[in-house]
Amino acid sequence: MQHPTVILTDIEGTTSSISFVKNVLFPYARKALPAFVAAHGQEPQVRRWLDAVAVEIGGACQDSLIVETLQGWIDQDRKHTALKALQGMIWEAGYRNGDYKAHFYPEVAAVLKGWHAEGKPLYVYSSGSVPSQKLFFGFSEAGDLTGLVSGWFDTEVGGKREADSYRHIVEAIGVPAGQILFLSDVVEELDAARDAGLQTRLLDRLDDYPLPRSGEATHGHDRVENFQQITL
Repeated sequence: MQHPTVILTDIEGTTSSISFVKNVLFPYARKALPAFVAAHGQEPQVRRWLDAVAVEIGGACQDSLIVETLQGWIDQDRKHTALKALQGMIWEAGYRNGDYKAHFYPEVAAVLKGWHAEGKPLYVYSSGSVPSQKLFFGFSEAGDLTGLVSGWFDTEVGGKREADSYRHIVEAIGVPAGQILFLSDVVEELDAARDAGLQTRLLDRLDDYPLPRSGEATHGHDRVENFQQITL
C-alpha cells in the first residue's frame, strides 16, 4: 500500500471529544434557537434553512413549530444539513463571546502541525457545516488551527456513510483516491470511504469508546487510539 499524501479527517470523536459536542455545543444551540430565529428568521441566509425544514415537515408552518422540530433533531443528533447550518450560526456567537473554546485531544494540534510542516495537505469532512468547522478550528483550545487546513467538506457534498460523497471529495481534492487517508471514529463512514478507494484509520479513543473495538467490529480498518499512532 502506498503512503498517503493527503489527510482527510472527521472532527467529533476523531480530533475532538464527542462529549464536548454533546454536552456543550448541542445544549448551547438548543437553548439559543428560539431567540435566534425570532431575531434573524427573516434574514435570507437563515430563512433558506428554516424554509428547508418547513418543506420537510409538511409545508408552510409557524417558525415556532420549526424551532421545536430543530430542537427535537438536536436531541436525536440528526445529521441534517439545515440544522447543522443553523447551529453553526448560533455557535459563532458563543465562540466570539468566549463562552467556550473547541476541544481538541492533547496530541492532535502538534501532529497536525507536523503533517503541515511535511507538506501533507489536510482536509476536513464533518457533518457540521463548513462555517462551524472553521469556527471549531479557529477557536480551539490550542489556538487558531485553520491555517493547517487546505479545504473543508460537509454534508452538502453528501452523507458521510455514502461512498459517492468520498468520490466527490476525491474529485475536488484532485489526487488519486488511494493517496488520501481518511480518519474517523465511525466504522460505517470508513466503510464508505474504503469503497471509494481511500485509505482509512479507525480512531478508537478510550474517552469516547471505553470498550475498545477489535476484530470484526473494526470491519478490517486499521485501529489507532490517537493521532500519534498514525504512520504516514
